[in-house]
Amino acid sequence: MASNPVVDRIKGVVESHPIVLFMKGTPQFPMCGFSSRTSQVLKQAGAQFHSVNVLEDPEIRANLPRFSDWPTFPQLFINGELIGGCDITVELFESGELARMVTEAQKAA
Repeated sequence: MASNPVVDRIKGVVESHPIVLFMKGTPQFPMCGFSSRTSQVLKQAGAQFHSVNVLEDPEIRANLPRFSDWPTFPQLFINGELIGGCDITVELFESGELARMVTEAQKAA
């Protein structure tokens, strides 16, 4: 398969930060309820995370679903691995699993 510069860029972001949230808007100014909720639970779990505003980068917005095989936003990656979207992140938070994952990712960084 031919190299895709946008996919390479996404991969670079995911690999260079232990926790990455691709979202609509920013953690300070989320542009959708799901992105807002996801960034809130990440903060509550103690995460220091890198965010990418997909609304400001149409190429990432168009290519991320192909990269991750996940159709919607937000998308949370921890240690280079897709965790999922809002519902999964909230479930992990409520079970206490998200805090554990965040702690481990930040220790390894």
